[in-house]
Amino acid sequence: MSKLLGHDDVMTSFRASLDGPRLHHGWIFAGPKGVGKAALAQRLATFHLARAAGPAFADHDMQVPDHHPIVKLIAAGTHPDFIRIERLPRKSEKGDSSDPTKLARNISVDQIRALREQLHRTPSLSPQRVVMIDAAEDMEAGAANALLKILEEPPANTMFFLISHMPGRLLPTIRSRCRLVRLRPLSNDQVARIVADHLPELDMAACKALALAAQGSPGQALQYAELDVAGIESTLDKVERGDPSASAERSLLSRQLAGKAAQSRFELFLDYFPSRLARSVRQSGGDTLAEGIALWERASALANSARRLSLDPESTVYELTGYLAALHISRTPSSRKS
Repeated sequence: MSKLLGHDDVMTSFRASLDGPRLHHGWIFAGPKGVGKAALAQRLATFHLARAAGPAFADHDMQVPDHHPIVKLIAAGTHPDFIRIERLPRKSEKGDSSDPTKLARNISVDQIRALREQLHRTPSLSPQRVVMIDAAEDMEAGAANALLKILEEPPANTMFFLISHMPGRLLPTIRSRCRLVRLRPLSNDQVARIVADHLPELDMAACKALALAAQGSPGQALQYAELDVAGIESTLDKVERGDPSASAERSLLSRQLAGKAAQSRFELFLDYFPSRLARSVRQSGGDTLAEGIALWERASALANSARRLSLDPESTVYELTGYLAALHISRTPSSRKS
């Protein structure tokens, strides 16, 4: 297994718990989307299950050798004692097939009831078992209550990993029965190295640009790879400086992100732009901070509405970039005097 970058403190804490007298049965891995919560949880589950099942291996920083059978089973999704629960593909309108690109709105109560039945069986490959729920706040109310009943009387030798982007949305009673671990964003250098490992065709300058745009989230950086972040940053820099060509650049970018062929890039832009604007607002500070925050709130609301209401991409992009132009105007001394 390749070395996992970042979150060393979490791995150290988990390892101490494994070696301690009492191992907590429930863990909540909380943090921003794309920061590596699920990857870390799977890494910890692999180590825990491999150590329990054998054969023994040299333990260096919780790294399990690639040739270990448990690594291969988990990577293939066929390990009987590693149960991963997530939203299922949504049924088609006729109900006779599923579209893997479209997921159900929630993790259903039936999924958690099925889990309860699985937990009645003895683990197959070792005394240990791991259940990972990703993301835990995706559970519908009935599913959350069904999980709570399991956590109240957890089966022996079973560990629960709950992945959560918004732990505040979980039932307080679920949170109280789990150990909350908050994952911090990675450094830009760490994110750039991860991007370089996954996308070796990119030069380091492009990897660093993606890392800067993703603000500590490797998953987000890898998604942004199809956005042409360098080109978009060039346009937004001109808008932010009030460059004479900014209006034409905004129009060109708006057209580039319109149309069916650009739909996925447009949706990525909706995720990307509010964080890009927030970065500029933080750098502004001073007298323009309050106005910048208000602009960011309006941009975030527009991005959310664009997804929910299927707003026109071209006009949406032009309007969003207009908030960055407004931030430039707010920094101009003459506008502050007036």
